[in-house]
Amino acid sequence: MNPLAKQLNETLEADNPNVHAMLSNLGRAIYFPKEGILSQSAEAKAKAKKFNATIGIATEGGQPMHLKVIQDTLSAYNPKDLYEYAPPAGKPELRTAWREKMIKENPSIAGKSFSNPVVTNALTHGLSIVADLFADAGDAVVIPDKNWENYELTFGVRRGAEIVEYPLYNEESRFNSAGLREALLAQKGKGKAIVVLNFPNNPTGYTPTSKEGDEIVAAIRDAAEAGINVVAVTDDAYFGLFFEDSLYESLFGKLADLHPRVLAVKVDGATKEEYVWGFRVGFITYASSSASTLNVLEQKTLGIIRATISSGPHPSQTFVLRALQSPDFDLQKAEKYEIMRARAVLVKSLLDSGRYGDVWGYYPFNSGYFMCLKLKEVSAEAVRSHLLNEYGIGTIALGETDLRVAFSCIEEANLEELFDTIYKAVNEVSSRVG
Repeated sequence: MNPLAKQLNETLEADNPNVHAMLSNLGRAIYFPKEGILSQSAEAKAKAKKFNATIGIATEGGQPMHLKVIQDTLSAYNPKDLYEYAPPAGKPELRTAWREKMIKENPSIAGKSFSNPVVTNALTHGLSIVADLFADAGDAVVIPDKNWENYELTFGVRRGAEIVEYPLYNEESRFNSAGLREALLAQKGKGKAIVVLNFPNNPTGYTPTSKEGDEIVAAIRDAAEAGINVVAVTDDAYFGLFFEDSLYESLFGKLADLHPRVLAVKVDGATKEEYVWGFRVGFITYASSSASTLNVLEQKTLGIIRATISSGPHPSQTFVLRALQSPDFDLQKAEKYEIMRARAVLVKSLLDSGRYGDVWGYYPFNSGYFMCLKLKEVSAEAVRSHLLNEYGIGTIALGETDLRVAFSCIEEANLEELFDTIYKAVNEVSSRVG
């Protein structure tokens, strides 16, 4: 094992043995190199005042070399904020701005000890870092049965972890905290569990109420008190899009200092929150009362980044930073929020109007981009195909009964036609089957 990795592990084991025990084999082996190209280049950047012949970029006229055909479309930005490599942890100013935004929007984390967010190549990359650092073959990853299919690839296929599902909703159509608690306590023999909390949920658009949030936290605390080390990951991809009767902040704050056996990890980003999907700017943040533990986790995170993508794209980090610093940011974001909220409210009004009879039910939704219909007599795939082939309408079939509809990408004026057509398609498929 590399001496740097060994030193990090020894520091973590002495400072926080529970978190040390959570690390995967790769998590123990990884480190961020202190010597080599990056460290020597950083030293040269600070001291090489005459010539700096270290880092692998080209310069011209005292700034990064670039093509005019590219710079002409980006003339509002200084070339040094576009073309140079961003640091592996991300632009320092962006990390600071995102941390301030987190505190502003999540009052429960104010005053708690957590790391400076590390920039990731959007949220999938952040979740992949979690998987690399903490998931070994056979480790349990606890998620609801309504989940984003990429969890299976990220934790299961890539890392060999065991996906453990529990029903998202209970018999009262509320969040199934008892099911979560049962799934966690079932891992006592392993002594470790990774739980992913994705709210607003993809695919259902559900966020727990404040009471349900407390129940989730209690379930995780119960698992920790039973001797299980819990990596509690909040996948906050759709954070902020809370429309009614739900939590209005991430559970990361309540998990941050919950128990010595709980490591809270927040994965979020500008991708969905700021409507910049193609920019691929995300963040990963750890909570711990120990500065040493936070430093070790950051160093290992940087090691994963260095070994995979080296660093994230600089231009998009600059664009996001400029937006966060703009006096118009909050107002413009509020305007988009109102558009999204109005779409969600209209969808719920249509579904509750009685006009669609009893051919479907729908899973509770109060946030995010999506909602899910639960078809009663026909298969979701048959309806999906019929909608696509006969009406040119795209939806997502999930399992036998569930049809996911992304109201986020449908204008409010078109939502009634959309659901009327889905209803028509369901009846047509039903009559054909009958």
